[in-house]
Amino acid sequence: MRKTEEEQGAKLVRCALGIVIGGVAALLACMVFLLAASLGIARGLLGEGLMYQLTVVGCVVGSFIGGSMAVRRCGTRGLLVGLATGSVLFLLLLTVGVLFFQSMTPQSGGIGLLCGCLCGGAAAGLLRGGGKKRTTAKKKRRK
Repeated sequence: MRKTEEEQGAKLVRCALGIVIGGVAALLACMVFLLAASLGIARGLLGEGLMYQLTVVGCVVGSFIGGSMAVRRCGTRGLLVGLATGSVLFLLLLTVGVLFFQSMTPQSGGIGLLCGCLCGGAAAGLLRGGGKKRTTAKKKRRK
């Protein structure tokens, strides 16, 4: 195996690990946001009718935070890494929903959560960059 292939394999593993860590961080950030939102609803600061909207906003915020972490870790192709992190967050939410609520169907709001997760991850990928740094090439002086 050549050195470049080893380096590419190491980059791929680092990026995949960054996406998974970003997805878990996104889940934690989403849960913290939803805890704050539930406290606001319980104290009467927010209306009960806003629960679904706050859930989607929590997905966007969590996916943005996790996507930012993943893009920073991977360093390349920020949009794809952000979308992958949003997908991991959605799959984690789907798993939690199935484990605790015995049913998680797209008809019960899953499409909105998927769109929120993907949009937050894409925004992180676009805003955090992730592309290769541009180097300014010096022009050669002609004599």
